[in-house]
Amino acid sequence: MARDSIPTLDLREYTDGDPESRTKFVQKMGEALEDIGFFALTGHGIPLEDIDKAYAVSETFFNLDDDTKMKWNQTTNQRGYVPFGVEHAKDNPAPDLKEFWQTGRTLPENHPLKNEYATNIWPDEDCSEFGPAIDGLYIQMEELSRTLLEVCSVYLDKGPDWLPDMAMDGNTILRVLHYPALGADVPEGAVRSAQHEDINFITLLVGATADGLEVMDHDGEWITVQGNHEHIIVDSGDMLQNLTNGLFNAVTHRVVNPPDATSDRYSMPLFTHPRDDVDLTPLPEFIQRTGGEALFPSITAGEFLRQRLIEIGLIDDDE
Repeated sequence: MARDSIPTLDLREYTDGDPESRTKFVQKMGEALEDIGFFALTGHGIPLEDIDKAYAVSETFFNLDDDTKMKWNQTTNQRGYVPFGVEHAKDNPAPDLKEFWQTGRTLPENHPLKNEYATNIWPDEDCSEFGPAIDGLYIQMEELSRTLLEVCSVYLDKGPDWLPDMAMDGNTILRVLHYPALGADVPEGAVRSAQHEDINFITLLVGATADGLEVMDHDGEWITVQGNHEHIIVDSGDMLQNLTNGLFNAVTHRVVNPPDATSDRYSMPLFTHPRDDVDLTPLPEFIQRTGGEALFPSITAGEFLRQRLIEIGLIDDDE
């Protein structure tokens, strides 16, 4: 039977519950990631006013003129502003109809990984409230992601620190996405975000300002995910799928064009990544649980990420 929604889970069953409640939450979350690969999370603890503030400052920034926004564009496209039409989905040459800002973790000068990741930049002279609001949300969402990775680890019969340790100081990215109004000249085959799977361990998406997100069910039908600031939408990505040999699904999803040409949309996903040196080779116990054959390659997280960034047009092959 076709479904019309993704599961909704309440994190307070895990964070505030008794042992029985915690066990039930672990089971429900694990089953959701094995099945559809998506769920909506309530009780996540991130104040709604912080989310609203982040969206407000994002609108202020993206309403700046193009020349001003381009001051904050960097050639690597791993931090700062990425202009409209640069990124495309893997295997789809048509550009996605979006612009976005990317930020990662802030590392102290003496940190051993300081030179491994791009340095955050902020448009302080053009939008002074942007940095504090977005970085503050990053910190809260990244902490939440560690709790969810802990739940995944327990469900997979590993110690609770197994996945969180892999993501400690990982290359986790927060994207602030703006899908402008379509206007009259949409390139053929272009949509706001063509169907794809996420690259990383897990993604946490603060409820968008408008509908448009759709998730593919097992039968190829699309499930509409409602925009709701009180929910954080969680999905498992390709790296977690690789490590678990497909036990956890990286499910295809997309952002479709709206029915009108005048409305825009904002969303903010946190892409939780392991450190680049983490080995994503499928583990024997997961190979055994998924049919006895390794379905995914031996590869490090850094190699995996670089390969995918080339495929979606964010870096050149010679970088």
